[in-house]
Amino acid sequence: MLPKLGHMRRTGLTRVLGVHTTWTTVGDGEFFCPGCGGDRNYQRRTGRRRFTVLGVPLVPRGQAGPVVQCAACERRFGTEALDHPTTHRFSAMLRDAVHTVVLAVLAVGGSPSRPSLECAVGVLRAAGFDDSSEDRLAALVEALVTDAGRLPEHVGSGAGLAIELHEALDPLAAHLAPAGRESILLQGARIALADGPYSSAERDVLGTVGAALTMCTDEVADLLVAAARTPS
Repeated sequence: MLPKLGHMRRTGLTRVLGVHTTWTTVGDGEFFCPGCGGDRNYQRRTGRRRFTVLGVPLVPRGQAGPVVQCAACERRFGTEALDHPTTHRFSAMLRDAVHTVVLAVLAVGGSPSRPSLECAVGVLRAAGFDDSSEDRLAALVEALVTDAGRLPEHVGSGAGLAIELHEALDPLAAHLAPAGRESILLQGARIALADGPYSSAERDVLGTVGAALTMCTDEVADLLVAAARTPS
């Protein structure tokens, strides 16, 4: 079957006329490549479009980009791809978040009990803080509680503590799956429950943790109840 004349004309026309983009690298770095699914080097590039005749660029057609081009797969993405943290950065954010939650839960009770410290040390070591110890953690909590510049006297209801939690958790929340957000909250809940039922201050701080992780009030309440019913 012979090709239609219209198709032949269009094909020939596209070989004669076209648009060519010339790319210029304006920066580079490391990012989490959506195409590769891992950390890769990238080039940040801007482009200039030109209308071409027989492959020769003639008439400017405006700007292209900016884009982010992966050095490995060479695919191009919008600059919003840089908003996703690299694997290394994400791990560091997660560790900092767990550390902040642990200190917040311990600090609301003043001097933490030995069972709470034991549970907290286990949580921190699992998060990668291999040098954590009960004595070191107790000293750190005491310093936080007595540091009026960072935490008010009534730590559980202080705006300073809420600010610290949001600073640690807000950037992380958007990149966590629901199970990851729940895990962080439940780690704090286990520490609070290590020496008995939740105090009102512990409930308040865990509620702040849930809010910073973009969890609704009912979801937080259900998880705290479930954690309290789970045997230690």
